[in-house]
Amino acid sequence: MTQKKTRLRVIPLGGLGEIGKNMTVLEYGNDMVVIDAGIMFPDDDHPGVDLILPDYSYIVHRRDKLRAIMITHGHEDHTGALPYLLKEVGAGVPVLGTKLTLGLVTGKLEEHRIKKPKLREIREGGHVNIGPFGFDFIPVNHSIPDGVALFIRTPVGNILHTGDFKFDQTPIDGRLTDYGALAAAGKKGVRLLMSDSTNAETAGITNSEATVGAALREIFATAEQRIIVASFASHIHRVQQVCDAAVAVGRKVVVTGRSMINNTKIARQLGYLTISEDNLVDAYEMGDLPPERVVVLSTGSQGEPLSALARMANHDHRTVTIEAGDTVVISATPIPGNEKAVSRVINRLSKAGATIVHKGTAPVHVSGHAAAEELKLMLNLIKPAAFVPIHGESRHLKAHADLAKLTGVPDENVFIMDIGDCLEITEGSVRIAERVESGVVYVDGLSVGDIGQVIIRDRQLLARDGLATIIIAIDQQDGRPIGEPELVMRGISLGGDDSAFMDEARQRVAKTLAKTAREGATDHAVIKNAVRESLSQFMWERTRSRPMIVPVVMEV
Repeated sequence: MTQKKTRLRVIPLGGLGEIGKNMTVLEYGNDMVVIDAGIMFPDDDHPGVDLILPDYSYIVHRRDKLRAIMITHGHEDHTGALPYLLKEVGAGVPVLGTKLTLGLVTGKLEEHRIKKPKLREIREGGHVNIGPFGFDFIPVNHSIPDGVALFIRTPVGNILHTGDFKFDQTPIDGRLTDYGALAAAGKKGVRLLMSDSTNAETAGITNSEATVGAALREIFATAEQRIIVASFASHIHRVQQVCDAAVAVGRKVVVTGRSMINNTKIARQLGYLTISEDNLVDAYEMGDLPPERVVVLSTGSQGEPLSALARMANHDHRTVTIEAGDTVVISATPIPGNEKAVSRVINRLSKAGATIVHKGTAPVHVSGHAAAEELKLMLNLIKPAAFVPIHGESRHLKAHADLAKLTGVPDENVFIMDIGDCLEITEGSVRIAERVESGVVYVDGLSVGDIGQVIIRDRQLLARDGLATIIIAIDQQDGRPIGEPELVMRGISLGGDDSAFMDEARQRVAKTLAKTAREGATDHAVIKNAVRESLSQFMWERTRSRPMIVPVVMEV
């Protein structure tokens, strides 16, 4: 019993082996704190899925222990699951974050109609106590303002969670990472460092955000017609630089895309984005301005099908039509899995006559994550006894673990964890303990968690090989077929003579039904299974594909 009370459990429920849905649980005795609650966006392997959440059932089942949710910064992969989690654990759980982070979170909670959430603003350099945990908030640079690292005091030693970070020496807002606070944390002693691994494979250091501003100013100065810039809606520093470059060359800024409109509005209200009202123009009034006086700030840098930029590329945007001579700047790097979608949008824009500028042709994007030399600097400042790389795919975690060993962390104290692993820390040891329930939760429209891997596999099969529905009437007394079966196919290549193919398929099904009737089969499940196997074998013989086959049996 004593051992249970003196152990700290660190449980990542997302963000390992993937980019997105970051969520980590700290549990000590009867107290639990969650760090971040993010989402991941689906790719081509998740047809019909809108969002992917971490499986937070471990938290829900222990909601009586949950004392607070800490949000390190305002990006979707750290905040997007928060509304769904609060619906399960109750809106009374305190949510702590910096001013801008809470501003963005508030908008999400309002969209989900979560009433009276308990939001608590934290300040960089500040401290709060929550149960057995003490939290210090250390400012760090990232691609969104107000990001913080967490220095966490626990009864079994100190933990430092970096959040997402980079060491930018010339940040847009002048807010530097607090190196002094990081060094002081290292001197106090850190049992465990959990650090951002996204760019662990990238040598050197990540360029300053300020380099993008110089590139944008050069592009804006030479563009002859309208300029469209696509970026992440939450990248307020990038938005600021677009606005500054536009004003410098006498252009008005038009904001389009729901998330871009919402985020720029919140950032302006809170003082994180500076542009005068005179330099902003409503999208519906843009037509009154000549093209050389306009910059359109848009969502869609990841090729999302319903985003503003994708709609422009498809010629179905309400207010913007791409014309020959327009300049489109894609100021972002595709998230892994989105490369094809981005390429499709670029090709459509190019076909419309636009000049496309992206990271491959000009320095219009820099990462918000630390590269290898910065990661080593963090390790050397903190000097942790143990290390867990977080926020990255498996290759990033492995590369970061290797960096930790290079800086002197003992091999046996470097833990590459999987989602659901439990790192158990006591006064005398750090070890991987038992796994907990974990995985993913799919959001499809209003459905949350009702879609499993079986449905995803069915959708993949439908997309790949199509659907065949066979409708059969049988005598309810002896199971004999009545009339001819009706076959309906969708998305199946029949290889030429459709009518001959259909006739042969019906004959194959009829033979199977005659066999089941001779055997006296009247059970619908038996008949369906026999028909499904027979038709599946026929499809494979004729088309070398295995479409989904749905037999429908009706008794007459």
